[in-house]
Amino acid sequence: MLWLVLYLPRLAREVFPSLCAPSAIVSHERIVAVDEAAASAGVTSGLRLAEAWALLPGLVVQQRAVEREQAALHRLACWAGSFTSEVSLAPPQTLLLEVAGSLRLFGGAEMLFRRVVAGCREQGFVPQAALAPTPLAAQWLAWAGDDRLCLEIGELGARLAGLPVEVLALSAEKQACLSRIGARTLGDLLHLPRAGLVRRLGVELGNDLARAFGMLPDPKSRFVFPEHFVERLELPLPVDSAAALAFAGRRLIMALAGWLAARGRGVSRCVFEFEHVGDGRRQPATLLALAFSGATRDGERMLRIFSERLQGLVLAAPVTVIGLRADASEKLPGHSANLFGERSERTANESVTTLIERLQARLGEESVHALSAVAEHRPEKASQRIAAALPAGGKVHSPLSANPVSAGSFPGPRPLWLLSKPRSLREQSGLPQCGGPLRLLAGPERIESGWWDEAEPDALGDVRRDYFIAISMREEWLWIFRNRVGWFLHGLFS
Repeated sequence: MLWLVLYLPRLAREVFPSLCAPSAIVSHERIVAVDEAAASAGVTSGLRLAEAWALLPGLVVQQRAVEREQAALHRLACWAGSFTSEVSLAPPQTLLLEVAGSLRLFGGAEMLFRRVVAGCREQGFVPQAALAPTPLAAQWLAWAGDDRLCLEIGELGARLAGLPVEVLALSAEKQACLSRIGARTLGDLLHLPRAGLVRRLGVELGNDLARAFGMLPDPKSRFVFPEHFVERLELPLPVDSAAALAFAGRRLIMALAGWLAARGRGVSRCVFEFEHVGDGRRQPATLLALAFSGATRDGERMLRIFSERLQGLVLAAPVTVIGLRADASEKLPGHSANLFGERSERTANESVTTLIERLQARLGEESVHALSAVAEHRPEKASQRIAAALPAGGKVHSPLSANPVSAGSFPGPRPLWLLSKPRSLREQSGLPQCGGPLRLLAGPERIESGWWDEAEPDALGDVRRDYFIAISMREEWLWIFRNRVGWFLHGLFS
């Protein structure tokens, strides 16, 4: 086993992003956490509030909000699902990830460690991180700020020996006892007789040392990823530009991607909710739905669509809180990569899917559709609009077809571009005209059908047409027909 621990010493302060500097979080008249400005002025955790104000009269204080810290840790646990499903919480400030099974997926321990730390910072938290074979050893290393990787259990003795005894988080009475006997580090502690140590400080300390060195099991309760994803994020300042919401939206989207990865699921739709405050009162929230052409848990794919949708969004008032909700997820199994990295059918399908989603985001979902063939001879009735979605397991050569008609159903070629209404053409010297005389290449093909709906309102009714393929003076290939009225242009070949 290999445990990566994220210790968040400033979590109590980081959950109040809109707090002005210099600032501090207080609980029971004592400082709990400070920002950089307050720390540089000498304000530290554990200081009494009166003493902190004496050092820094302009210090802004805020009462600690444990529920906010728990919500932030919960969101961070969802985000960590992108790296491993073995996530545990050690409230109020610590997150544990068992990553032994993830090393090959992320290029080894060092690369994984860097990505997790960088991602945690992107989520808005400054962590002290450590990697060790046992969870308690990793916690102690993280609390001490020692971020050197420890990959083998045989290294723990040398690595833990130099840590201060404060990492044990003992009571003040027990800390004073250790001070009296001259134990300043864990190495000093390990040189003391075990029986006397247990007698003075309790059996639990001996058990903790045994768990840290892997001599006793140390099972951790797994974080239970929720059934539905609902997260909110307070913005540091009110935002009146939709484009400026991309940074905060990224944090929520990456948390959603982690939640989906841990649960082995994907979403076809999620909804952003932007909460406003204007003129001193709360206003109705703005909703922004993201729709995907197929179930996905790819955070970068979601971010592309989110960025496209933000470009056309107009905010009614400044945004103070951004939320993300994904109610309906579906199973989404993983896939295997190709041995030699060649372009696969799945990669081609993803390219088509990405194009569809970007067009829908820019033009609107109602403006992008696919066509499905219908068993009908009349060209106007031979296709129908369907949702522009790539079906599960669909092939890239026909990604947008549903109910396909067999290849032998059509006796002649059909143009890709069919006019919504046939356009009348002039006739001169017995030849149809379209920018000049047309030269007939093929035809006629007789289409006579539709008598059954002739009496219905707005129906096409019975048609009798002779279709030809013609070429114009500009070398355009046209699909034209002639009926009792005259010549008509009905489509263009690509």
